[in-house]
Amino acid sequence: MNLRKLSIDLFLYGINSVKPENLIPEKISLKNSHLQIEGDKYPLKKGIYVYGSGKASVEMAKALEEILLDYITDGTVVCNYTQKLKKIKVIEGSHPVPDEKSLKAGETLLKEISSLKEDDFFVYLLSGGSSALIEKPIPPITLKDLQITTQILLKHSVPIEEINIIRKHLSMIKGGRLGHSTKAKGIVLVISDVIGDDLFTIGSAPLYYDPSTYKDAYTILKKHNIFDDLPQNVKKVIEKGIKGEIKETPKKENPNIKHYIIGSNIDALKKIKEKAEKNIKTYIMTSQLKGEAREVAKAVASIGKEVKRSSNPFDPPVCLLFGGETTVTVKGNGKGGRNQELCLSALIEIKDTKNIVLLSGGTDGIDGNSEDAGAVIDSSSYEKAKKMGLDPYKYLENNDSNSFFTKIGDSIKTGYTGTNVMDITIMVIGG
Repeated sequence: MNLRKLSIDLFLYGINSVKPENLIPEKISLKNSHLQIEGDKYPLKKGIYVYGSGKASVEMAKALEEILLDYITDGTVVCNYTQKLKKIKVIEGSHPVPDEKSLKAGETLLKEISSLKEDDFFVYLLSGGSSALIEKPIPPITLKDLQITTQILLKHSVPIEEINIIRKHLSMIKGGRLGHSTKAKGIVLVISDVIGDDLFTIGSAPLYYDPSTYKDAYTILKKHNIFDDLPQNVKKVIEKGIKGEIKETPKKENPNIKHYIIGSNIDALKKIKEKAEKNIKTYIMTSQLKGEAREVAKAVASIGKEVKRSSNPFDPPVCLLFGGETTVTVKGNGKGGRNQELCLSALIEIKDTKNIVLLSGGTDGIDGNSEDAGAVIDSSSYEKAKKMGLDPYKYLENNDSNSFFTKIGDSIKTGYTGTNVMDITIMVIGG
């Protein structure tokens, strides 16, 4: 059994399983002029409007058109690239830092959704990346203020759930504000890119509601010692919000809107497990992997080495699956991302240990500031680096994992996948 090939095949299979073209037909059906999902039925006699935002929104819209084309009246989705669809307009926004396109996109969605009538029905397609792709800041916050704030939050590796609490309290459309702008009935189809599939966090919850407060946002910023670094307008809005001078985000869900999570990390892991077990015993270890990538790597690698050495807690050969999203505290000026950094750190631990393969990749196909999805390593990776005189410690300290794996030929390139359910880490331990 080629362990390296197996890990790559399983990773690609996992991504494919959560692509909208496969998820939408699996979850959505049309029968007797009714849209059906999870046992619920919605009449489409008047037609529907389709909106959306996120990295997967175009592919979700395309798949939905295949099922509901004759019933779609109009629609607009926002993605980080454009593509012509049959009935639904596509607007390009910016990710991971919002720009003028993101503001225009946010304004467009707010205008169109708020203008719907009480007897209208809409479907909103929500996926990861939405937070940056659509925006409408609370005055006097400017685009430049938002960009600086986003860059500060990313630089300090603030967890995504905390970043989105900040974002929601600077925005006129996040934290349920977009959902509370309409009288129409609707459903939200969600592909989750956050740990635990938390609807409060996915896309900064534009159509859900928000239990957090301006005080919470302030506490997070102070905890990370970055409040004083923020633009004056951002600090002003947060301070006014704490005083009650700016209205809080909605604390209750709009009763006319229902959310459905149609794809997530655990779904991908289950599909991988199902396929892998045709060849090798497989276990899902967690779909909630988080923490500093290089430290998480040490823990994952130690499990593999223990299995290899003592057959605990599993007898090899075995495949172990991990899902989630780690973080990287950037101190160097290299190129890479959390998955490649995890693999580089794990390589330092595994070194020349035979019959352990570790792969980690982003399901959206892009890892950090590189054009690769991730990397795959084993003892041959260590040998290649050694022969080429490459010191993995130096590359790790410079956050330059992509350069390292590009040189030894162990990076994984998929291109944009059209979906995003966080990261998948696969470790295969041979007998």
